[in-house]
Amino acid sequence: MLKGKTILLGITGGIAAYKAAALCSKLVQAGADVRVIMTESATKFVAPLTLQTLSRHPVYTDTFDEKDPSVVSHIDLADSADLVVIAPATANIIAKLAYGLADDMLSTTLLATTAPILVAPAMNVHMYEHPAVIHNMKLIASRGVRFVEPGTGQLACGYVGKGRLAEPEEIVVAIEHFFAQRKVMAGKKVLVTAGGTVERVDPVRYLTNDSSGKMGFAIAEAARDMGAQVTVIAARAFALPPSGVTVVRVESAEEMLQAVTDRFESSDVVIKSAAVADYRPVIKLDQKLKKTGDKLVLELEKTTDILESLGRVKSTQFLVGFAAETQQVEYYAMDKLRRKNCDLIVANDVAQEGAGFHGDTNIVQIFDQNGLAASWPLLSKNEVAVRLMSLIAERLETRPEVERQ
Repeated sequence: MLKGKTILLGITGGIAAYKAAALCSKLVQAGADVRVIMTESATKFVAPLTLQTLSRHPVYTDTFDEKDPSVVSHIDLADSADLVVIAPATANIIAKLAYGLADDMLSTTLLATTAPILVAPAMNVHMYEHPAVIHNMKLIASRGVRFVEPGTGQLACGYVGKGRLAEPEEIVVAIEHFFAQRKVMAGKKVLVTAGGTVERVDPVRYLTNDSSGKMGFAIAEAARDMGAQVTVIAARAFALPPSGVTVVRVESAEEMLQAVTDRFESSDVVIKSAAVADYRPVIKLDQKLKKTGDKLVLELEKTTDILESLGRVKSTQFLVGFAAETQQVEYYAMDKLRRKNCDLIVANDVAQEGAGFHGDTNIVQIFDQNGLAASWPLLSKNEVAVRLMSLIAERLETRPEVERQ
């Protein structure tokens, strides 16, 4: 699983740094090419020579100690990594990662890399539970950073509680799982819609909704990380789309319909997470509508239901819809799934705290033809996206052969 993979191992200054030596050894034995960066504090616990011997590469500790004049070390390391693993990760490096600080070799390299990052925290139980640390972990999780949860037990400080670094074997399993996930959608074409459509009243006014695009972009990122070829049809959004995907910008429901229809036949999976307007103005004015009285009446007409249109013509495509509700979530989700011939519906109650449009978290229930298929608690949208894509991959794998053709 790890053969030929380049793993950048960041080691920070905690007593658990000694476990990083065993982790490095196990990764090398599994076939990985391991490059090590140690903070100055980490070198107080474990000698760089130990990691150099185990990894068979120079260990980097100083941003200005350039070992190869042909490259800039922190850029070269950042670019070469298939995965960055920080183990142990102290509260300090988590804070630096959260706020973009770059005052040593490791934090500078973390800012330069576009590779996925896996963090294995290790610290005193009270530090781990401190509101600032919790906030920082949530913040970097919302950006796609993954975690290996610390264990509970006797800590070096004498306390018993959560904060002990996961065992090297557990971290290796998490790394193998990460790379295994990257293959489950290989060869699949995934089409995702994101954001909220805009229906123009005049050149300066429009009807829209609260969709931020964060959920759709998180799904696109998860699909990309699992090996899929991803296209995102993006309407108005308040987030940046992930790198490594094709982005098609649209504004109105009609433009989104056309963009999706053009690409539907060649897609294997279509995930309609965009919030598409149900109605648009009958007349779109070319000039700004002037104020003329105490009341204004706009005549609206129904837009084409994109999800329903796709459901009528789908053949082998796996079709996923979204249902943002404020009441009777299961009833409306199941009704939508059946009427629009979806394979899955991702439903949430947007009135719940943490499940709204603009936040970085979501609380969702997944429905299929048999009813509730999964129910997930408050999670980051990135984690929801990973779980959703994993579920879709499982369903694709178990579909009858006739449905795949």
